[in-house]
Amino acid sequence: MKQNLPKGSAKLLNAWAFYDWANSVYSLVIASAIFPIFYGALTIVKNEDGSILSDTVTFLGFDFNNDTLISIVTAAAFLVVSILSPLLSGIADYVGNKKIFMKFFCYLGATSCIGLYWFNMDHLWFGLLCYFLALIGFWASLVFYNSYLPDIAFKEQQDKISAKGYSLGYIGSVILLLICLAMIMMYDSFGFENEALPTRLSFVLTGLWWIGFSQYTYYHLPKGNKQEKFTKNLLFNGFKELKLIWNKIKSDIKLKRYLGAFFVYSMAVQTIMLVATYFGIEELDWGDTNATTGLIVSILLIQLVAVLGAFITSRSSARFGNINTLIVLNLIWICICVYAFTITTPFQFYFTAAFVGLVMGGIQSLSRSTYSKFIPENALDTASYFSFYDVSEKIGIVIGMLSYGYVAQITGSIRYAILFFIVFFIIGVILLLRVPRNSN
Repeated sequence: MKQNLPKGSAKLLNAWAFYDWANSVYSLVIASAIFPIFYGALTIVKNEDGSILSDTVTFLGFDFNNDTLISIVTAAAFLVVSILSPLLSGIADYVGNKKIFMKFFCYLGATSCIGLYWFNMDHLWFGLLCYFLALIGFWASLVFYNSYLPDIAFKEQQDKISAKGYSLGYIGSVILLLICLAMIMMYDSFGFENEALPTRLSFVLTGLWWIGFSQYTYYHLPKGNKQEKFTKNLLFNGFKELKLIWNKIKSDIKLKRYLGAFFVYSMAVQTIMLVATYFGIEELDWGDTNATTGLIVSILLIQLVAVLGAFITSRSSARFGNINTLIVLNLIWICICVYAFTITTPFQFYFTAAFVGLVMGGIQSLSRSTYSKFIPENALDTASYFSFYDVSEKIGIVIGMLSYGYVAQITGSIRYAILFFIVFFIIGVILLLRVPRNSN
């Protein structure tokens, strides 16, 4: 029988971080790069000069702006995750089998990515369903993945290993994206007739990569903390656990205030990451430049710079404290948004992407590890604690995506959604200033 590795061991920490390598291909290929471009190609009708003739999509008998439709589907998926994750986290903590839940959602997400191979306008509902389920699988699996951090790492290790996880994710996802990009851009060298088939095969490779590399993580991660028997009252025990955790959070000023700040600024960060490619497709004048190549180059730039950003942020937090570093990151995001509102050319987009990458990796990894540090010592119900973190993030994304979709539907341009993001970051800074600085 395999023995569990001790808390803090290098092999256990590396196995945990390696799940970022496995699952981050979804974030890059599906959420950020190839799928948004693929979706745009399917749903946007252009004139001969490349200008947009129509971006209206008919779905379930209603006409939607294509950005509005994908934002509604995305918001609906995040709403499902925000409802499911607290319940599932409480159950997982109670019976001690959160690895099973993590596996289930991993496989759901990965197989749904593979299902995107059959996405087309004739069966739009099936493609959107696969997109919907892939998103649920990815984010729901992260609830349980993140909850392992205080279980497998001591507090002094958590900033570093969280940053390592994000860095592995960026590197792994870039490798797969380069493979997919090579197939798409040099399709004739691979024996394909056009770009269509290799683009669809990219979705298949994403699912296989996610399932395959996650096995190393599953082999070394412990099953869970508690070992209670499965009973008919399990569902109610899950709700009871959540109520207890909520009462603990309400009485913990530092944790409560940090969650409030995280909810607001994460709303902007996550929405920007989800809509950046759609912005590049519709708001920039690419001229003679191939828009597909340009967008993927900018996304690669973000991923590579994000590796550096995650480590710089880790060093900065060790010197200046987590909260102070997060405040600076939010201020940088405000500057990025102000500049992004004015951009119209590919060069400006690349310049913005470089700075986005620098702060994106840092704010994600530091937000996760900061919350982990604020969880009380020796807490066994870590998945339930992280479910509140996760719910804050997901409900924020629902609000962010609906705001983005509403602006796109009303104005016909997603540029004005940037104004919402600026407000969110400003409020985030104000709320972070209220978080006590001791021991962070």
